[in-house]
Amino acid sequence: MKTGLLLAAMTALFGAVGFLIGGEAGMLIALGLAAVMNLFAYWNSDKMVLSMYGAREVDAQTAPEFYGLVQTLAQRAGLPMPRVYVMDNDQPNAFATGRNPENAAVAATSGLMRRLNRDEVRAVLAHELGHVRNRDSLTMTITAVLAGAIGMLAQSIFFLGAFGGRDDRNSPLGGIGALLVMILAPIAAMLVQMAISRGREYEADRVGAEICGNPRALASALNKISQGAEIIDNEVAEANPASAHLFIVNPLHGRAGDSLFSTHPHVANRIERLLAMENGGVGMPTSPAEPWANPRANPRANAPQRPTRRSSIPSTVERQRRGPWG
Repeated sequence: MKTGLLLAAMTALFGAVGFLIGGEAGMLIALGLAAVMNLFAYWNSDKMVLSMYGAREVDAQTAPEFYGLVQTLAQRAGLPMPRVYVMDNDQPNAFATGRNPENAAVAATSGLMRRLNRDEVRAVLAHELGHVRNRDSLTMTITAVLAGAIGMLAQSIFFLGAFGGRDDRNSPLGGIGALLVMILAPIAAMLVQMAISRGREYEADRVGAEICGNPRALASALNKISQGAEIIDNEVAEANPASAHLFIVNPLHGRAGDSLFSTHPHVANRIERLLAMENGGVGMPTSPAEPWANPRANPRANAPQRPTRRSSIPSTVERQRRGPWG
């Protein structure tokens, strides 16, 4: 609902900017150009970003354990098997891409598999499959179409004024108002776009925790990935910051809070929500080797667990909590 409201706000902003410019033709041209550009990106962005990061595709023969984790989680989520990629990058991170579940791809860095344990890697992959199941690529493409169209409309004010093709007296706000629209409208569109991106990350955390059944493992993974991103550079992401929103954690180093200009929520807030999910009763997997085993086959799966203490930011999630799920 929040994403829908934000999209509606961006649509309203688009209409308002078009009204202030005073021409329907220019508004339609801008929307058409933005739609063509983003449609191309929607169909080809997966290939472009995988190639940009030097990702290599793996299968059950070349990476049996990693591929098997994705396969098991995809079956659990009711999704088609996505393509699986590995990126040679020491920074622990991962992303999903693809225009729909039938054409999805999941990619993880070599640093992720070295620095995280099996349960944490599994939880990260579940998060990425959450993006696939929620069709977040489609949502963000629609958002990008509207944001791009708003930007083009705002820029058209400058070009029309520069070449004498526009009379500011026809604008409800006059010349100063047109200047303000040119500056503020793209910023407002970007803020809404970033807010939608943060909302989709929270939702992918929730769905991913449900898919893997282990919110604490995902919280631990986010903690480790965030710490790794702060000290290990991802040079490709630094050179192409527009792709940073794809990753589970911002590869351009952490931020101090849910900044209006951030594509990712602050990791501490995400961890807090995941731990609240665990305390709310989201089940834990019965066995790392067979995460979806029948609970009747494992009596310990039904044994009562000790209450867990909530913490805002666990240090590697309380040094790997002891007990039957440790």
